[in-house]
Amino acid sequence: MTRTRTVVRWAPTGLLGALAAVLALLGACRDEPPLTGARSLLRVSQEVVAFQASYPGVTREVELRVVNAGRTTLDVEWTALAPPFFADRLPTRMVPGEVPVRLRYRPEATGAAEATLTGRAPGGGEVRVVLQGQANAIPTCPTPVACHTATFDVVTEACVEALQPDGTACDPGNACLQDATCAAGRCRGTERVCDDGDACTTDVCNPLDGCASVPAPPCPGDGRCQVGTCDPKVGCGLAKAPDGTFCGPERGCDVADVCLDGACQRRDPPDNFTCAPASPCQGPGRCKGSVCERPAATALFADWTYDAASNGEALHDLLVGPTGDVTLVGFFMPALMDAAGPVPVRASVAGRRCMLWNDRLLCMDLPLSGQVSLLDRATGAPRWTFDLATARPDFAKGLTTLFMARLGVMQPDRLAALFEAYPEGTGRDTLCRRYFLVVLDAFGGMVSAQEVKDPLLSECNHPHPYGVASDAAGDLYLAFGQTQNVGAPLYPGAPTLLMAFSQDGVPRWRKTEAFSAGELAIVNGLLLNERSTQALRTQDGQAVGSQTFPNKLGRVVATSERLIPSPSQDDSKQSWRLEGYGLPGLEPAWTYTFQGWPGPVAPELRLASWTTRPGLPPETVVLGTGLNGFGLPTMFAVSAKDGAEVFHCPVSNATTPAQFLELGPDSVVMMDGAQTCGDCDPPFANSQARFRRFPIPGLKPAEEPWPGTFGGPGHDHHEDPVRGR
Repeated sequence: MTRTRTVVRWAPTGLLGALAAVLALLGACRDEPPLTGARSLLRVSQEVVAFQASYPGVTREVELRVVNAGRTTLDVEWTALAPPFFADRLPTRMVPGEVPVRLRYRPEATGAAEATLTGRAPGGGEVRVVLQGQANAIPTCPTPVACHTATFDVVTEACVEALQPDGTACDPGNACLQDATCAAGRCRGTERVCDDGDACTTDVCNPLDGCASVPAPPCPGDGRCQVGTCDPKVGCGLAKAPDGTFCGPERGCDVADVCLDGACQRRDPPDNFTCAPASPCQGPGRCKGSVCERPAATALFADWTYDAASNGEALHDLLVGPTGDVTLVGFFMPALMDAAGPVPVRASVAGRRCMLWNDRLLCMDLPLSGQVSLLDRATGAPRWTFDLATARPDFAKGLTTLFMARLGVMQPDRLAALFEAYPEGTGRDTLCRRYFLVVLDAFGGMVSAQEVKDPLLSECNHPHPYGVASDAAGDLYLAFGQTQNVGAPLYPGAPTLLMAFSQDGVPRWRKTEAFSAGELAIVNGLLLNERSTQALRTQDGQAVGSQTFPNKLGRVVATSERLIPSPSQDDSKQSWRLEGYGLPGLEPAWTYTFQGWPGPVAPELRLASWTTRPGLPPETVVLGTGLNGFGLPTMFAVSAKDGAEVFHCPVSNATTPAQFLELGPDSVVMMDGAQTCGDCDPPFANSQARFRRFPIPGLKPAEEPWPGTFGGPGHDHHEDPVRGR
C-alpha cells in the first residue's frame, strides 16, 4: 500500500494574520530615525548629533538610542567625553534591545565645538557619534524704561520685562523731582522746592537744569487809581497811578475820568493831553480842543531780513526764542549755518522739524536716521540724542528704513516722539507704513515705547500723522489720515483716525471721523481738528453737543474765555470776518468784519499781549495779517475778549499776507515767499522763503492755553495751563 504525504501550508489568516498586519503597521509608522551601523550588532540611532544653538552656561540635551541587535549580551567600551559635551549612563553591558542615552551640551564660552563618541563591543562591532555644538553670546535686551528690567530668556529666546520692586531708587528724568522711587512700575518723586528769597521774582524749576528765577508778573492794582508795586522783602503793594491815567467811562477831550493824586476825578483835559494810545505804526492821540488828533499811520519796516532764495537754501519754518533769537529750519537741510543780523539766525542741523523745549531746540534728525536731539540754541551742540534703533533694536529689526515722523511736547519732562518706518521687504517708494510711539523724559530717557497699530494704518496709502497735540494734563492726541499724493509736502485725505494716550503712553481711546486729518488744537477739554467743523471732547472723542461751526476751524487760537478760528469769508464773499466763541459753551461771542478788505486774510493767527490804554494792564489781542482796502499787506490786532479793533498797520515791501509768523519780545517775525502749500505736511516744505523781523515795542507773546496752531511760540503742540486774562 502506497502512502501519500500531504503537505499543509499555513496562510496567515485569522488571529495570526491580524497580529502580523498590526506589527507591520507599527513598524511602518515608527517615527524614530533608523538605526545606523546595520552591519554591526552594536548600533545607534544617529551618527551625527547637532545640538540646538546655545549660550554660555545653558544646557541643551538630545536623546540617543543605543541598540544591541544581536541575540547575546554585548560588553561595550566607550571613549571619554570632555566638556562641553557630556553623556549620562552610557551602557557598558547590553542585553538584546535598546537603551536611551542622554547627551548634553553645556558651553562655558561662545564659539563652535565638536567631539566624537566611540563605542566598541568585541564581536559586536563599533559605532561612532559626532557631537556638534554652537554657543552664541547672550543678546542684550533693549534698554528698559525706568522701574523695569529686561532680561533675555534663553528658553523662549526672547526679552522679558519685569517691574522693579516698589521703593527701588530710580532716575525720574526730571531735575525737579527728588528722592524718586519706583511705584507700580513708574518712577515717582517729590517736587523740588525753589526759593531765592526775592518776593519780586517767580521761582521756577526747569526739568533739565533745576532751579531758576524769572521776573514775577506785575503786581495787580485796584483797577482805579492805585497801581501794583513790588518790594523784594514784602511782595506786592499799591501806589498812586500816574496823574492823567484814565480811570472811568469818560475818555474824551472835553470830559475825561482821570487819576489825580491817586484818586479818580472827572476833568476837562487840557490840550496835548494823551487821549489815545500809540500803536505799532501810529503815534499817540493828543487832545486839540474837543478833538483827539492822531498822526497818520506809517508802514511797518523790518530791521532784519533773511532771503533764503538769494542763498539757494530751502528754508520754510522759523522759531523765536524767549530772548528774541531766531532759528530758521529747512526740510532736508543738513548744515549749521550762521547768518548776518542783530540776532542769531540759523538753519537747524536737524532738518525736518524743530520746536523749543526746556529752553533748547528739540529737533528731528535728518530722515532715515531714527533720531531726535536736544540742541543748544546758541551753538547747536547736542545735550542728548535718542536713537530708536539703538534703544529698541527689536523694533528696527527687519525694517527697510526708520525715521522721525512727528514730535509733540506733553509736559516739561514728557516728550512724544513718533517714528515712521517702511515695512520689511519694501523699498523707499512704498506707500505702506509702520509707526512707533516713544515717550521720553527731559534727559532723553525712554518712559515707554510701543508700535501703534490699527486697520487704517495697515492700508498702503501712506497713512500719516497730520496732527499731534497734548492737553494741560499731558495726555497725547494723534490724527492719522491717508495721503493723496507721493512725496513731500503731503496732502491729507479722509477719514481721520484719532487716538488718545496718557502722559506715559498708555492708550486711552480711538475713533474714526469722516473729515480729513489736520493739525490739532486743544483747549479746556476740547479737541479741535483744523479741517473739522465740530469740537470733540478730549475725554472720549465724542462731539460736543450738536453745534457745528459755520466754517472749518482752521488754525485756531484760544484764551481761557474765547475760541477764535481762522478768518473766513462771509456768505456774500465780499468781505472777511473773524469770530470769537465763548468757552466752554462755544456760543457766538463777537464778530469782527474786515470792512473793505478784498482779502485774502491769512489763516495764521497768534495771541499777543498789548497795552491798549495808558495806565491799564495789558490785554490779549488776536494778531494776524491780510490785504487791506488798498490791497496792501497789513498787520491787524483785535481784542480777544470782545473783538474790538486795536490797530492795523501796513507792512512795507510785501505783496502778500504773511504765510507764517511768530512773536518774540517786542517783535514779530514774518515769513513770505514760500512756493508750496501751508496746510500740507510739513507746511511749505522745500520752499526758499523770506524772513523779516519787525520791531514792535510793548508787544509780547501771550500766555494762553493755545496761542497758535502749533502750540504758539515754540511750536510745542501743548496746551498750557489756563493763565489767560
